[in-house]
Amino acid sequence: MIPSLRRAPGRLVGTLYVYVFLGEFILLYPVYTLLFTNAGLTVAETSSLFIIWAVTGMVLEVPSGAWADAVSRRLLLCLGPLLAGAGFALWTLFPSYWAFALGFVLWGVEGALVSGAFEAYAYEELEHAGQADRYATVIGRTNSVGLVADATAIALATPVFAAGGYLAVGVASVVVCLLCSATALTLREHPSPAREREEGYLNVLRAGLAEARTNRPVRHAVLLLAGVTAVWGALEEYIPYLGFEAGVPEGAIPLVILVVWIGATAGGLLSGPGGRLPVRAFALAVALGAVALAGGALSRHPAGFLLIAAAFCVFQLAGVVADARLQNSITGPARATVTSVAGLGTNLITVLVYLAYGGLSGMLPHGVTFAVLALPYLLIAAWLAKR
Repeated sequence: MIPSLRRAPGRLVGTLYVYVFLGEFILLYPVYTLLFTNAGLTVAETSSLFIIWAVTGMVLEVPSGAWADAVSRRLLLCLGPLLAGAGFALWTLFPSYWAFALGFVLWGVEGALVSGAFEAYAYEELEHAGQADRYATVIGRTNSVGLVADATAIALATPVFAAGGYLAVGVASVVVCLLCSATALTLREHPSPAREREEGYLNVLRAGLAEARTNRPVRHAVLLLAGVTAVWGALEEYIPYLGFEAGVPEGAIPLVILVVWIGATAGGLLSGPGGRLPVRAFALAVALGAVALAGGALSRHPAGFLLIAAAFCVFQLAGVVADARLQNSITGPARATVTSVAGLGTNLITVLVYLAYGGLSGMLPHGVTFAVLALPYLLIAAWLAKR
């Protein structure tokens, strides 16, 4: 049994890394906005597509988590990329508003299916192997693998697009989704606690919602995970605007984004040691991240992005640690459902940050807007320190 336990996590973890890499290695990501523009969509129509995508994910987030608990996490991990690939195929073959809208619905469903199911699968399979304490390290590295896949896709999208246009990047994206789905089929799965008890879908859904609402450690972990993940994840979208304001030339904006991504990637890789920090040290790290984010944004100098990268490193680490603490605190049979509740909270806060940024940026410079939106992290740090 001992050699089996030692080998199984290695195969499991390697497969999870491959799955995440393929799930993020989509060559359409860097050019799909151009595809919409080329098809004649207005900015308002493109914005409506983003709303369709976000609403689809939020509506299905928790129900899909209960499905993962009651049926199979591996099944959802397999179905998700297939649906996303179907959406990308629609975009490529029938470039029109309604094809784009349907594609975003399918993409939103994919996000809901995978969210919650992936974390629950990884934790419980590591737990079966007697190595649940590795969860923070594994999830941190999967996040870093995903960022590397994003960067690689951006780097390859330009030459592939130059060689074959939207058809080439679209076909490549669909093929990668098929490979991602096939990778999920290679995962070994132990039955979830809900499946072992043969609990029905509605019972699982009620159990997960009840645990997220009534179990105090779980409730705190859900709030922490949603808070530390959502704000910086939304602010990342506005880095180019901050770069222009700081005087970064247009051609160098991708380098600025790369610096920030390197910081976030480092945060994922450091999540193992970060998970062993005492609560007050963890709170101090979050507070220092908030100060670094505000200071870098207010500097109005390209060197300030080094501070922002450091802040994103801390916030990525904090998100992974919060996720690990959530998984450790769950005691009921509906792990994916509870994790999906945190995902829903993250999505809701992300939308609020988008709205806040849109409102503040009309009155304040981008640097000041970033600094204002760093304040929630000081509140989170104070809450942690108090606990």
